[in-house]
Amino acid sequence: MANILIVYASLTGNTEEIADLIAAGIKGSDHKVVMKTSEECRADELLNYDGALIGLYTWGDGDLPDEFLDFYEELDEIDLTGYPIALFGSGDTSYDLFCGAVDTAEAKVKERGAVVKEPSLKIEYSPLDEEKNDCRALGTRFVNSMVSAG
Repeated sequence: MANILIVYASLTGNTEEIADLIAAGIKGSDHKVVMKTSEECRADELLNYDGALIGLYTWGDGDLPDEFLDFYEELDEIDLTGYPIALFGSGDTSYDLFCGAVDTAEAKVKERGAVVKEPSLKIEYSPLDEEKNDCRALGTRFVNSMVSAG
């Protein structure tokens, strides 16, 4: 049984809803999932889990959310070589960099050596009904890819 961490930053609840749906996909595969906001989690806690999903919303023109900055900066202090991660987030397509913060976070975890197991899931605002299935499926695929690899 895999033990997965979901770390997320959510201002309006959209990214939290995505995180909840991803967690449901993981739990549906009979694996354990722990959810924490980026404010209540230190980056080094990632290493206490078999893998992690990181979610955040994009602020303005591709900016990281303020409440995610400490976690983001702490990533520079840990070695994620070979560590399985997937990313997700919410954004607004009216901006040039739709979900740009997700791309920034993905670049950081790759720089630290993490293995991104799934393409980043990017959703405008809150997930629509058909996107809710995509969120649950991401959780299921992520944990299944870890179990089959391990």
